[in-house]
Amino acid sequence: MYRDALREALDEEMQRDPTVFIIGEGIAERGGSYKVTEGLLAKYGPHRVRDTPIAEAGMIGVGVGAAIAGARPVVEILYVDFAMLGMDMLVNQAAKFRLMTGGDGRVPFVMRTQGGTGGGVAAQHSQSLEALFYHIPGLKVVMPSVPADAKGLLKYALRQSDPVMFLEHKHLYMTKGLVPDGEHVIEFGKADIKRPGKDVTIIAWSNMIPRALEAAAKLAEEGIDAEVLDPRTLVPLDKAAILASVAKTNRVVIVQEAVRRGGVASDIASIIQEEAFYHLDAPIEIVAGLNVPVPFNLELEKASIPQLPNIIAAVRRSLHLKSDATAAQ
Repeated sequence: MYRDALREALDEEMQRDPTVFIIGEGIAERGGSYKVTEGLLAKYGPHRVRDTPIAEAGMIGVGVGAAIAGARPVVEILYVDFAMLGMDMLVNQAAKFRLMTGGDGRVPFVMRTQGGTGGGVAAQHSQSLEALFYHIPGLKVVMPSVPADAKGLLKYALRQSDPVMFLEHKHLYMTKGLVPDGEHVIEFGKADIKRPGKDVTIIAWSNMIPRALEAAAKLAEEGIDAEVLDPRTLVPLDKAAILASVAKTNRVVIVQEAVRRGGVASDIASIIQEEAFYHLDAPIEIVAGLNVPVPFNLELEKASIPQLPNIIAAVRRSLHLKSDATAAQ
């Protein structure tokens, strides 16, 4: 499972490097709300796996300070929404420390947190906030969609000298997938083609990858061959892979769970517009969350983010095909 892959990454890196430690709410004795850190307290002790008070600003501050002092902290924030309490440390301290020390300073800090909708936990516990971190120079932004990527990217994150925002999705922890045996590390900035195709490129990340793959499977039934590209890391972004895919298919649909306004999808669309315009045979389509706080009501929550029919309809528009009644809903 996705959560087991994350635990393997933490365990292996804690064995490899004694400066790696973990702090967060309920991550020690309880093993975390999603059981990612289960068993690590017994193995590494309370000095390296430590529960904290409900004080996100303090946790992030401790982590950033420890990283500057030479340790490799992993700070787990239960919901990405709560990371807002530590934005000064992330944006004004961690992200800028290397530059402001003339390149001498390092902040090997990883913030693990989860976001996205699911389960009706309402507007303060359901946001997709990757665009906030994407906007800040000096922060790396990682959003794995499958267990193998989760493990490989987290191991790579724990070997970096710069702060990494490692954003997971609450609906992915129980998903399953193959993870290679032995040392498995994935370098940042390397996109992955989750499904090859020739008719249209669907770019998605995190929990939108399973939805994009489902859409591609449905489209294949009517003869449409969709390529699904997962950037895996938003910063650094694998522009070369994106542009190569667009040059091959000549059409692109970008899918994000986050709200449309000011989103990462819009920036990727601008890159394609600037650097691959003459490869496009149709306007770029963006399928994104509505510009509303995420509702508590389960049906309204579902209506506020991209669903399978929305992706299929966008692909059909890019191919100049008339959407059927189902896709138009």
